[in-house]
Amino acid sequence: MPIEIRELNIRVSVNQSPAEQDSPAGGGGAQGGGADKDQIIAECVDQIMEILKNKSER
Repeated sequence: MPIEIRELNIRVSVNQSPAEQDSPAGGGGAQGGGADKDQIIAECVDQIMEILKNKSER
């Protein structure tokens, strides 16, 4: 008998290491982090849109 999961909640807590907190905001490392952040946001938006599409089909 198959099991249907209707809702899945995932919680994540992210903490910066002390070395990352001390780095200046305009440093070279911040530019690479911005690209990763944009990619993560884009993937989240895609997943949310897919969930909403699936809900509207029901």
